[in-house]
Amino acid sequence: LGIAEHIHLEINSLGSTRDRIAYASDLKDFFSQHHDSLSEDSKTRLEKNPMRILDSKDDGDKKIVAEAPLITERLTEGQAHFDEVKRGLDTVGIPYVVNPRLVRGLDYYCHTAFEFVTTQLGAQGTVLAGGRYDGLIELMGGQKTPGIGWAAGVERLAMLVGAQASLERPVAVIPFGDDLAAFALAEKVRDAGLPVQLGYSGNVKKRMERANKANARFAVLMGEDEKARSAVTIKDLDAGTQDEVPLDKVIERLKGHL
Repeated sequence: LGIAEHIHLEINSLGSTRDRIAYASDLKDFFSQHHDSLSEDSKTRLEKNPMRILDSKDDGDKKIVAEAPLITERLTEGQAHFDEVKRGLDTVGIPYVVNPRLVRGLDYYCHTAFEFVTTQLGAQGTVLAGGRYDGLIELMGGQKTPGIGWAAGVERLAMLVGAQASLERPVAVIPFGDDLAAFALAEKVRDAGLPVQLGYSGNVKKRMERANKANARFAVLMGEDEKARSAVTIKDLDAGTQDEVPLDKVIERLKGHL
């Protein structure tokens, strides 16, 4: 949307389900010591879901919350997962800030929580927020299924967007093996001003079908053989031809034909 310079990413980990349950117990012990000073809403939350007290807007609650234990100090099973998320962000060059106070109160959330925040719109600074919720589908009667999602403030985003988003045909980046290498390349292509459709699930046929459905102009195929040669295969989806191109020449090649 062309607003990256006006926002920053904040992330935190809620840990595994076991981490979260242990942390909720810690919070209940802590806030119970300050029961008489809590707002009425937080007293109710203390019994039902003490993590929601961390989101309280009451000034008195905020002073107590400032001294509350942090979940990042209590991660066990979730620490490796959080380290991998940060490694992925570092690999593609996306800056972030770990905000240990960023949580989600609902029980089905786990692991990563994230928010894109701006200082351009006053107090209402969050323009997009989400998290991972492996327990939601099962809670609603379905099979155990990991999930992640987000919600955005359309009006807030519209206020930050200075120009209409590009409607160019995308470049489909399709990895077979090292997803992080594909993420890094996709980010490089975006930085060059080209829209990207990144496909990393399903078999080869499914990935190519999604590229065609997205009306991609080119497909950039990244397999282990190409990676060993520091190259990719670029397929011209209009002409039906393909060539192997060195990694450091990919942007030049794509821009030369778009």
